[in-house]
Amino acid sequence: MAQDHRSILQALDEAPVSFFHMRAAVTAGMGFFTDAYDLFIIGMALVYLKPEWHLTAGQIGLLGSGSLLAAFLGALTLGRLADRIGRKAIYGLEAALMAVGALACAFAPNFTWLLLFRLILGFGIGGDYPMSAVLMAEYSNARQRGSLVSLVFGMQGLGLVFGPVVALTLQAAGLDHDIIWRIMLGLGALPPLAVLYLRRTMPESPRYKALVRGQSEAAAHDMSLYSEGQVQATGPVVRPRPMTLRAFLGDRRNQIMILGTAGAWFLLDYAFYGNVISTPQIIGLLAPHASPMQATAWALMIFAAAAVPGYLASIILMDRIGHRRLQMIGFAVMAISFGLIAIVPGMTHDVLPFLLLYGASFFFTEFGPNCTTFVIPAEVFPTGGRTTGHGIAAGIGKLGAFVGTFLFPYISHAGGLKGAMMFAAGVSVLGLLLTRFTLPETSGQSLEALSAETQEAHPADGGLAGSGASSM
Repeated sequence: MAQDHRSILQALDEAPVSFFHMRAAVTAGMGFFTDAYDLFIIGMALVYLKPEWHLTAGQIGLLGSGSLLAAFLGALTLGRLADRIGRKAIYGLEAALMAVGALACAFAPNFTWLLLFRLILGFGIGGDYPMSAVLMAEYSNARQRGSLVSLVFGMQGLGLVFGPVVALTLQAAGLDHDIIWRIMLGLGALPPLAVLYLRRTMPESPRYKALVRGQSEAAAHDMSLYSEGQVQATGPVVRPRPMTLRAFLGDRRNQIMILGTAGAWFLLDYAFYGNVISTPQIIGLLAPHASPMQATAWALMIFAAAAVPGYLASIILMDRIGHRRLQMIGFAVMAISFGLIAIVPGMTHDVLPFLLLYGASFFFTEFGPNCTTFVIPAEVFPTGGRTTGHGIAAGIGKLGAFVGTFLFPYISHAGGLKGAMMFAAGVSVLGLLLTRFTLPETSGQSLEALSAETQEAHPADGGLAGSGASSM
């Protein structure tokens, strides 16, 4: 086999998409299928749990949002550990936590135990964000990186659809309510269990091996899994660059990237999770006499008609439009949709017009910032702090999801559905502005150039990010 004299990093940036990439995307994507499934299904499970366990409003809020708070801790903790001891050492651990947490939820005897098991589940989900995003980004070539990382996150769309399907099937079966909610929650263990072995057998990131560990020969060997020919373990850019937490957080450019990625993700997740988890409550406000099956069917229609096409559009078009630009477009349309729902007379009382606008907000959420806030943090940080940076962004995002989920019932109670939608519109405007003034365009550039690890770094096109592009 002919020897290829390109550097390891150049070979990674130019490697064509192969079966290995598809396998890696599906293996990583099962975590996000689980995330979305559990995101929706807890709302439906609470319909049955509330009367059975006589839950208070505070208990309902904790069960709906507690796992998100745990995800905040999981993303921070496991994200940092992956930079310290390796991606492969952590990959699979978070999937095991998700499986154990979901399965244990099915056997919870009371509120306290169910809350504890939801926290374990959430910790695993949080850790899955930096691991799956960064590994897929570091495996990918420069030209199609956005699409490949979006493909991982796009599995969330299937999870959003699968949740209502499970709920409708169990409701139609006429099972006892205590059995229904236990099956709903327990099924969340199947996706991570299905890929646990595959995760443990995935190779370590060649970028991490070469740039952080200094294991250039081993990294070149791993490249043979998905790159044509062999790669020579030489090149001036390949040298070990471990990074302490103090050095990472003390760098001005990293600080700006954390502000941009974590801030945008916080604002996005406030609007997204608050609305998705509360979809049954929203439909209840629109149609108070609808049965649980009718409410679930409407939620399924929204997810299938709006959310899934949004994910597909993001996978196909992200690298063509630009990652930062797409995030700005999504935030803008979200703000318009939520704002129209809030200010147009009668909108919150007419089901069909409301669902059309609500569906539009879903489409552009998935098409834009719900995918891009996952992709961009995997691109803008240096290799030695990449999962740390992504973990901080994801953790702050989950904190926004916690706030949105916990506060939505109170905001909708105080200001009605119109008040909740207007607040979400304002949050979306803030997300647009933060993206515009802090983040660079990342599409098509190598990870090392974006993170200023090589001399090929391109300054950000406008905003604050450009001022720190070469500060490392």
